[in-house]
Amino acid sequence: MPLLLEDYALIGDCQTAALVGRDGSIDWLCFPRFDSGAVFAALLGNEEHGHWTIAPEGPIRAVRRQYRPGTLVLETEFDTDTGTVRITDCMPPRDELPDVLRLVECRRGTVRMTMDLVIRFDYGSIIPWVQHTPQGISAVAGPDMVRLRTDVPVHGEDFHTVSSFELSTGQTASFDLTWYPSHEKEPKEVDHTNAIHDTERWWREWIDRSSYGEGSIDETIDQPHWAEAVKRSLITLKALTYAPTGGIVAAPTTSLPELIGGVRNWDYRYCWLRDATFTLYALMNAGYHDEARAWREWLLRAVAGKPSQMQIMYGLAGEHRLTELQLPWLPGYENSSPVRIGNAAFDQFQLDVPGEVMDALHQCRKVGLEPIAASWNFQKELMNYLETAWDQPDEGIWEVRGPRRHFTHSKMMAWVAADRAVKGVEQFDRDGAVDRWRSLRDRIRHEILERAFDPEVGAFMQSYGSKFLDASVLMMPLVGFLEPNDPRMVSTVRAIEERLMHDGFVDRYETDPSVDGLPPGEGSFLLCSFWMVDNYTLMGRRADAKRMFEHLLSIRSDLGLLSEAYDLTNRRLVGNFPQAFSHIGLINTAYNLSTAAAHPAEQRQHS
Repeated sequence: MPLLLEDYALIGDCQTAALVGRDGSIDWLCFPRFDSGAVFAALLGNEEHGHWTIAPEGPIRAVRRQYRPGTLVLETEFDTDTGTVRITDCMPPRDELPDVLRLVECRRGTVRMTMDLVIRFDYGSIIPWVQHTPQGISAVAGPDMVRLRTDVPVHGEDFHTVSSFELSTGQTASFDLTWYPSHEKEPKEVDHTNAIHDTERWWREWIDRSSYGEGSIDETIDQPHWAEAVKRSLITLKALTYAPTGGIVAAPTTSLPELIGGVRNWDYRYCWLRDATFTLYALMNAGYHDEARAWREWLLRAVAGKPSQMQIMYGLAGEHRLTELQLPWLPGYENSSPVRIGNAAFDQFQLDVPGEVMDALHQCRKVGLEPIAASWNFQKELMNYLETAWDQPDEGIWEVRGPRRHFTHSKMMAWVAADRAVKGVEQFDRDGAVDRWRSLRDRIRHEILERAFDPEVGAFMQSYGSKFLDASVLMMPLVGFLEPNDPRMVSTVRAIEERLMHDGFVDRYETDPSVDGLPPGEGSFLLCSFWMVDNYTLMGRRADAKRMFEHLLSIRSDLGLLSEAYDLTNRRLVGNFPQAFSHIGLINTAYNLSTAAAHPAEQRQHS
């Protein structure tokens, strides 16, 4: 049985990632990329689907864990009746091949340890051939080879590789798990001590580049722990970056349910264009222009081609085809089935995406990233396409699997596209059909104000003619569509507080099968709650904003990680984990709150 999501830690090498449980078990790991088949899939099933546990053999009295400050190097300490051991887990930033390093050190007394390794390729479906060597094992099936090297004896038992060993104060045991193509030569052995030290240094050097260092979040105005929360979120965001291309995955997992036992189980190991603006805003405000530049270049490569063929998401290297499949042999996290790989939403029509792309490239110009000639030419072609497409219904930001509608958020983002095109001419001296774009911007704005606002409810609704509310309209002040204190926006916030807000969390929308084609019920989507904090900040409701932000910080795991959503009934994190959107929301909201505190007259908007 997998653990609560809060009980997992993330380690990674900026090309793939693993989830390490509080019990010492790695229950999720895909080799060699985020979107490759899992070799450990116990997270979505049981230990026979692949896991790697190292833990004390006897009763455990207490568990403590932490990341080494400013790093993704994990330390877990186990207290037993006979002593204390520490396990250090990390994945070194990759030169060629992915490694998982685990170092066990006895801190006090004498402790007998046990190791249980179950390698299963293709998400737990393929049992490999396992060969034991003097240094450990090698496991092969088809193109995949995994090698374990260790300095303790191991043996095979019922398709498991197991070991029992004893350590006394100061003694250590090391483990190195490496993936490589089965047709290539075995890689060289890793020096654990140096590799862990180098990994720690690499992360610390990276986070020390952040402009969120001491003083940039004004610790005399706001709480000191905000800066630490932002740094942990930045490290998490970096860990979700696919270094070879600059793409950033939404999460390193698939099919973790938005409601335990439900069917809203999606594969998030891909790169969404919708994340682009939020991600760039977070990276650039933190001073990470190299990462922002790499993300922009990934974006431009991914969308190259006819604007009408632009997708809402792509693979890590910009792959187009993300065919969705179900894996029937996996029962799902806490029996939440089906388990899916791939994502059928890749070929949906979502009208907001052109706006996200235009806004992202606008942000790059605002912060002074050097221009790319092809960028503006593509944007002009995108505007030509949008002029003929903006009035069509779509599947919307939440990728509904029900009928297409005229979603308010989608129309708003079409307005954003036109607005950023106009600003490209007015503010950055680009050439283009600015009169036509101004006219388009005005037409879209007029239609939204006329058709999306329901005077009886006093709010902008999810879609034209709908009676359902949707938290995505909270983006209106953030993108500059309306002033935050516009009476229509104030009453919309009030309606969302009354109908979508529960115990300090904001739901995405009022679920109904007629809208999204799925059974009702899901956790509260955390990004929407961060948007509400942003609205409070812009409206001058600073006390409400700080109170809600602190509430959101309080649900992070002990390691500072957030999933996609929060289950209010069971008081636990749900959805794919950790979730880039949630951590991006935390970073941006902390920045907005702190800027508003230092400069009350300055509204921090994307526009």
